[in-house]
Amino acid sequence: MRLFVGIPLNAEVRAELTSALTPAISQVKGWRWASAESWHITLQFLGNTSQEKCEFLSAQIRDLQCPAVPIQTDGLDFFERAGIFYAGVSLRPELSALQRKVSDAATQSGFAPETRPYHPHITLARAKDRVRGRALRAFRDMLPEDPEFSPFLAEEFLLFESFLGPAGARYEIRERFELSQT
Repeated sequence: MRLFVGIPLNAEVRAELTSALTPAISQVKGWRWASAESWHITLQFLGNTSQEKCEFLSAQIRDLQCPAVPIQTDGLDFFERAGIFYAGVSLRPELSALQRKVSDAATQSGFAPETRPYHPHITLARAKDRVRGRALRAFRDMLPEDPEFSPFLAEEFLLFESFLGPAGARYEIRERFELSQT
């Protein structure tokens, strides 16, 4: 099974992102758009693993004590080299602390630690092929200049299983983990 841990978006932010992206979705070619229901903020990608390792990780994560996390989506951008269009997420201390705890639990469970700095984001679309130059500039021109998105309080995070297919990835929730209300 292919796993990752992430924070789901609330309905209001999904609706605001959908509204901001509607012109681009209908006009931009060469991108595979993720469904709004699948949008999330990844805390830790785990990759392929066994059921036993998954259960051990779940037990480790269940023991985490973390407060609810304020989330603020802060703009639309591209990881050009990777061909990813995303919405950025502000890296607040609470989000950083939760990500670090999840990463530590994953490492203790035998998963390889992430070596890159944490850059929270919501993947919205992936380029089917290399998108460069004029095509990318045209895409950027369709986007709102400074979109504003409502903040929300993440009260849970999830263990997802990812299923890859020709139309993109499909995610199923394997387990929910509550964040404490303080």
